[in-house]
Amino acid sequence: MERIYLDHAATSPIHPDVVRVFTELLPELYGNPSSIHDTGRKSRKVLDDARAVFAGSIGAQESEIILTSGGTEADNMAIFGTAANHKKGHIITSAIEHHAVLNACKRLDQQGWDVTFLPVDENGLVRAEDVREALRDDTVLVTIMLGNNEVGTIQPIADIGRLLQDHPAVFHTDAVQAYGVLPIDVNKLGVDLLSVSAHKLNGPKGIGFLYQRKGVKLSPLLFGGEQEKKRRAGTENVPAAAAFAKAVSIAQETMEAKAEEFRRYKDIFREAFRGQGIPFKENGADQLPHVLNISIPGIGIEPFLVNLDLAGISASSGSACTAGSVEPSHVLIAMYGESADEGRNSVRFSFGLGLTEETVTEAAQKAAQIAARLTN
Repeated sequence: MERIYLDHAATSPIHPDVVRVFTELLPELYGNPSSIHDTGRKSRKVLDDARAVFAGSIGAQESEIILTSGGTEADNMAIFGTAANHKKGHIITSAIEHHAVLNACKRLDQQGWDVTFLPVDENGLVRAEDVREALRDDTVLVTIMLGNNEVGTIQPIADIGRLLQDHPAVFHTDAVQAYGVLPIDVNKLGVDLLSVSAHKLNGPKGIGFLYQRKGVKLSPLLFGGEQEKKRRAGTENVPAAAAFAKAVSIAQETMEAKAEEFRRYKDIFREAFRGQGIPFKENGADQLPHVLNISIPGIGIEPFLVNLDLAGISASSGSACTAGSVEPSHVLIAMYGESADEGRNSVRFSFGLGLTEETVTEAAQKAAQIAARLTN
């Protein structure tokens, strides 16, 4: 049985062209890019070329890109790196952030910082007006994600950026789920810091970057050498950076076509469930094109996911970082409340590389049949 992978929001398969770049460069680019000899300079050239791709993909300058080990480090660097420049103060975030942001903010809260966790509406949307009302003179950081990883809601980052123009607070967005799926321009968004990870867009795991706007102060998390302009110590993974850049280039070239393709996949799932007479509710609004989160009244999500797995379909009930738990996700709790059924009967299907209309139709029909059987 050939499996159908519908959990691309958790992680994505590596594109074959990305694999080729990585494997070809791995034995060749062993030089330290900080070394001044020819072997090191070859690595430096490839690293600089990759950095140019990253910068160009978000409208940034090459000097504003800090390579990291992934999204979690980038988020932590943004939050703790900003906080380190202040004795104490106020931070604004939302209740539906990825745990890399949420738990970092909770840690600062435990250390005496005043953190406001903004609520969201039933669509998982943060209101820009709520950010405005929460702002204080001592607010040093606002961190709101661009696209939610569980329900796909796209947040009004540009609106929040505009209202922060005359406030000294640093504005960070976790763009890990949105990068490569939505067009991103840091200047149009008005953000100072932006986090990205390669493995969400068919790149290798273990690499990402943090955009740091020129002039924005940020203390390092790691201390050692002077790599990344003294902002992130540690010898850079040059082959992985080149592979990441290849994944970014592919994503940029295919973004519009892929978005349309994923919207068709969503329609296929809707039609399959309606065809079986199964009532369902879509969670989230203004969604990322590749994320479909639905709640099915009367279904137990654990047996549903197990049956999907047995049928060869990989899906999820929430973020990958809470895998193995059948408790409602913090995102759905924030949207609907502790006791809401949506928190216990929701499943996320997310689309990406390797899928076709044929395989998605097969998966949708199987999922609808399983849902019909479990709800009767």
